[in-house]
Amino acid sequence: MAHSSEEDTDISESEISEYEEKCYEELKSGNQNVKISDETFTCPYCPKKRKRDYFYKELLQHASGVGQSNSQKRRAREKANHLALVKYLQKDLKTVDVPSEPADTDKSDSAVNSNEQFVWPWIGIVVNIPTRRGEDGRTVGASGSKLRDEYRSRGFNPVRVNPLWNFRGHSGTALVEFNKNWPGLDNALAFEKAYELENHGKKDWFANSEQKIGLYAWVARADDYKMSNIIGENLRKMGDVKTIPELMEEEARRQDKLVSNLTNIIQVKNKHLQEMEERWKETNLKIDIAITEKDKLIQAYNEEIKKIQSSARDHFQRIFNDHEKLKSQLESQKTELDLKKIELEKREAHNESERKKLAEEIEENAMKNSSLQMATLEQQKADENVVKLAEDQKRQKEQLHAKIIQLEKQLDMKQKLELEIQQLKGSISVFKHIEDDEDAGIGVLKKVDALQKDLREKEQSLQDLDALNQTLIVKEHKSNEELQEARKELINGIKEISNRANIGVKRMGELDSRPFLEAMKKNYNEEEAEERASELCSLWEEYLKDPDWHPFKVVMIEGKEKEIIKDDDEKLNRLKNEMGEGPYKAVVAALKEINDYNPSGRYITSELWNYKDGRRASLKEGVQFLLKQWQIHKRKRGMI
Repeated sequence: MAHSSEEDTDISESEISEYEEKCYEELKSGNQNVKISDETFTCPYCPKKRKRDYFYKELLQHASGVGQSNSQKRRAREKANHLALVKYLQKDLKTVDVPSEPADTDKSDSAVNSNEQFVWPWIGIVVNIPTRRGEDGRTVGASGSKLRDEYRSRGFNPVRVNPLWNFRGHSGTALVEFNKNWPGLDNALAFEKAYELENHGKKDWFANSEQKIGLYAWVARADDYKMSNIIGENLRKMGDVKTIPELMEEEARRQDKLVSNLTNIIQVKNKHLQEMEERWKETNLKIDIAITEKDKLIQAYNEEIKKIQSSARDHFQRIFNDHEKLKSQLESQKTELDLKKIELEKREAHNESERKKLAEEIEENAMKNSSLQMATLEQQKADENVVKLAEDQKRQKEQLHAKIIQLEKQLDMKQKLELEIQQLKGSISVFKHIEDDEDAGIGVLKKVDALQKDLREKEQSLQDLDALNQTLIVKEHKSNEELQEARKELINGIKEISNRANIGVKRMGELDSRPFLEAMKKNYNEEEAEERASELCSLWEEYLKDPDWHPFKVVMIEGKEKEIIKDDDEKLNRLKNEMGEGPYKAVVAALKEINDYNPSGRYITSELWNYKDGRRASLKEGVQFLLKQWQIHKRKRGMI
């Protein structure tokens, strides 16, 4: 009696969720019986309904349809009860053993008559959609998207819902489109079945009974297709009438044709694949041959480098031996002079002339001894410079060798990437026309995807390598420009300092006039010699500025190209024969300096120079010298 009294009083829309939870708890506790057997279920909230037994899916569709219904006939309490039943079925009875459904085609055949004609693609008809008159006088109703979302939530999965409109506005009918496959037919039949269970099917609509309330729906068949109303007109536009066996036979023909076409395509692709594999083998063989030849060249290059290094070591060893020999000779001469000095000191001359002569000889021997000591010190400095020069040359060779190896590796990497890219492009050009094939060509398509992915990675690697090389070149060029500007400013600052220091500015390519003066003094007096030497220096300075005169030849030294003075140059040989070695060496030195520091302009340039070591001073040495001079000047000002 309590339950009966509760049903007499309805609830508001805001209380549906609370009442739904209450009903769900009652279902979980077992107060309401839902499961009749392992296969059949019942709705405890519809005891007066003619159909009492449901399968699991049918009961779920029934409960979902009532719970989500927009009909005014449905009370809020009834909706809450059925929503609770949906929740109970999905959460608590989802794992029950529902009888397995047959295959799609068998299921479709058992549900319908094989000779019955349906509108294909599968279409459902919905009628009695509530409408109202709008402000413009035309009728309006619910949108198709709203009905589509409702049917999807109930598990019917329609593609779209198309409301039908005429000149009066919304006609109160709509066509529901389902998928064109067999699952689409199952959804359409379940859609029709759900409305039949609620007595809102096709027969109920056309029955002459009480007033129709709520939506009525069914699946479109041949009689609907032939109707002369708005429904029939739209059905004839959207599809055709076919039986299930006709559709199955048509699908079988399409499948056979597709299989045949795919078989032919696979045979052609396999033939292309075999040809591609043969080409790949040939290319791989050529690559192996090229790699072998490259290894041989590298081995020959390494052997040549070893020979050059061995020759350089022998050359420096000979220089060391010569220096040791000269050193021993100087020591012996010094010893002899010491003995002679002792002998002279022991002599005693009795007359004044002998004493003067003895004093002069002693003084002369002392000067010679001092000269020998200075020569010994110079020899030691020369030995140290030779050792340092050998170490510098060895370090430069190692750096050059490492740079050559790095450049070879980068070149090999770039060539390898370009070759792999060409191979991948060739492979893709063979397979690119199979991208639209069906499932039978999946294996070939996967191979094409892998090749395309590999090609993109290789091209990206090649672009990254080129970008890195370009960035390094730009940075090196920018750094060189900055260093050259700094070097010019340093040269301009050091020009004002006295040239007696170890670090100074040297005019590269300036001709030394002293050898010419010495050569002229042999044939003329001092005044005339200076005049002739000045004229001859001016003449050779003009020769040095002449860009058409280039007395150099290129030779290979230790694997590198180097320019040296030609032995058969006519001007230089005439100068050597007429004036001697001194002027010749002065002109050769000026030529080498111009060729090294300004070969294109052929004019004298200023260069930062280390006079102590006789070489081009580094930027670091120039800065240190400038700071040292600044500190000396600062101390002097402080003393003043």
